[in-house]
Amino acid sequence: MSNIVPVILSGGSGTRLWPVSRESFPKQFWPLVSVRTMIQETAARAVGTGFAPPLVVSNEAHRFIVAEQLRELGIKGGRVVLEPVGRNSAPAILAAALIVAETDPDAVLWMMAADHAIADLPALHAALAAAAAAARAGHIVTFGMQPTAPETGYGYIEIGEPLPIAGVNRVARFLEKPDAATAAGFLAGGRHVWNSGMFVFTAATLIAEMQRFEPDLVTAVRASVAARAGDLDFIRLGADEFRTCKNISIDYAVAERTDRAAVVPADIGWTDVGSWAALWELGDKDGSGNVASGNVLLEDAENCYVRSDGITTAVVGLSDAVIVVTEDAVLAMHRDRAQDVKKIVDRLKVAKQPQGTEHRHVYRPWGFYESLITGDRFQVKRISVKPGAQLSLQKHFHRSEHWVVVQGTAIVTRDQETVMLRENESIYLPLGAVHRLENPGRIPLTLIEVQSGSYLGEDDIVRIEDTYGRN
Repeated sequence: MSNIVPVILSGGSGTRLWPVSRESFPKQFWPLVSVRTMIQETAARAVGTGFAPPLVVSNEAHRFIVAEQLRELGIKGGRVVLEPVGRNSAPAILAAALIVAETDPDAVLWMMAADHAIADLPALHAALAAAAAAARAGHIVTFGMQPTAPETGYGYIEIGEPLPIAGVNRVARFLEKPDAATAAGFLAGGRHVWNSGMFVFTAATLIAEMQRFEPDLVTAVRASVAARAGDLDFIRLGADEFRTCKNISIDYAVAERTDRAAVVPADIGWTDVGSWAALWELGDKDGSGNVASGNVLLEDAENCYVRSDGITTAVVGLSDAVIVVTEDAVLAMHRDRAQDVKKIVDRLKVAKQPQGTEHRHVYRPWGFYESLITGDRFQVKRISVKPGAQLSLQKHFHRSEHWVVVQGTAIVTRDQETVMLRENESIYLPLGAVHRLENPGRIPLTLIEVQSGSYLGEDDIVRIEDTYGRN
């Protein structure tokens, strides 16, 4: 019997957890509920006997972040499938199923979102064993979470008759997010569970049901998979073919239409970490019901969630508040308004404010840079390069640069010369110079970069040679 293949979907931007979660570095890459990031917690649930290496579906912008976070976890052999554009969960999971089916069409796939929290791992694995048995019998199985409150933010599943597999029932029907009165009735009746969004099925079953209900989607995704290209350790799907895919979730494409739908009711301490209110529910509370993270002072506060990633944050006399402080943004709101954060993000995007989509820390495969000061025709950045890493060999048409090393050792290529710089040493790179930065040492290299010129955008770069396969 082949191992279960974990398939982790990591395409979301997590706007309801702004200002920590942004498109450039969304919530699944942050340690929000433990010392590990959300995607690391997800991958760690499917490691060891009975599991194949994971297959992660991600967008191109996050590919190096995904690879680095799996490496930090010690996972080897994982594959990262790159979506050219976002088209919801159905095309993503179908692409994964088609790739797996090339070598093992009967393999069981366990589809997970990268941003859920689960408290009871043994209970999860027990539920997974039942789901895998049902999947091998031809079912498309989801996990139904025992509701603990009349939650209006989740979809529900009505439990049907039991199947001849212990712990598994047919799905009577899927139900959309209800109003408060309907949710209260679901909770009282005992026949409804939350739809967790996790699914288990064989590759062959999913492909067959997709062909039955969405044949055009199967045609498009097959063409995209056939046109895929290898890119370092990544699988890059065919872009033109994938763009023709219908934007549809697996729930709408298959789960709500198939007669093979089954559910495993389970109590595993599951939470969809989709808002600051959810993190308050999950957090360790003090005697007044507050959850505090970072440099936080509380005085006469009750049932608040307060997080600071930098400056001292003091909260006095507030109840049921959410206060989140990052380097460049502050969110303050009533905890009941957690679903409205997206409205702020949308306004920032319309105003073209960078805080809506980007962090001051911008992560790259070689490390990160941080914008410190921006003025008229100049910009100052802090650059950090990981040991053994190097930037691309490149040049700029509109700016010159000064580099000052403040930690570590740098090897700098400047046109035909190679220069070694140590702490407190600097170099000037004139406009148009072909240059490269490398860290040959065993500690991170940190330098201050001063850019000056008529245009300072990140797109003023011509890569001549790149270790990471970027254009």
